[in-house]
Amino acid sequence: MTLESFAQWFIDLDLLQRYGPRMLEGLLVTGKLVAISFTLGALLGLLIALARVSNSLLLQRLSALYVYCFRGSPLLAQLFLLYYGLGSFKGFWQDVGLWWFFRDAWFCTLLAFTLNTAAYQAEIFRGSLLSVSQGQHEAAKALSLKRSTTFFKVILPQSLVVAIGPLGNELILMIKASAIASLVTIYDLMGVSKLAFSRSLDFQIYLWAAVLYLLIVEIIRRVLKRVEARLGRHLL
Repeated sequence: MTLESFAQWFIDLDLLQRYGPRMLEGLLVTGKLVAISFTLGALLGLLIALARVSNSLLLQRLSALYVYCFRGSPLLAQLFLLYYGLGSFKGFWQDVGLWWFFRDAWFCTLLAFTLNTAAYQAEIFRGSLLSVSQGQHEAAKALSLKRSTTFFKVILPQSLVVAIGPLGNELILMIKASAIASLVTIYDLMGVSKLAFSRSLDFQIYLWAAVLYLLIVEIIRRVLKRVEARLGRHLL
């Protein structure tokens, strides 16, 4: 088998011309879904982490229960419970004016991904906050800094140096897990790939999808490596 025939076996130009643009559109949907849910999850996860390390026993237990439930159950089950489970209460959501949200697969998927990643990010933030030495707190207190100033100017920047690596891993895991969005009619990269394969019956479709996923992960890995290096250089 020559190199040219081998390349044609993996790259059918007619197939690429027909489905390539659709797969790029699906890639954009995947990127949008992961970016929004990861950002919202980071904000929620930070709040949960603060509750986990607070002095309030009630907040500690409630936040620990949240983390336990969402980390201990499959993301697919959470997605189905939100979309098919809560979506079945049509009358109730219409009465409270939220039916527009729970009838849309996009919003339900976004909510499921956000709640799930928030639980994982909460533990990442909790560990990074606890890694900051007690001396930093005492130094800020000695300087009579406000609690908000101490947190945002002293504690949080140092904790991010520790958290950036695990957060990058969580982002990569989210990108791969986002493929399940296709099960609730979201035409992300995997959803478009499944549709294209059902029409063409050519395995190249899934090969291209795998290459695109690898490309995203590699770009994120390189960006996070640079960010981690810059944070470490300025804060350590």
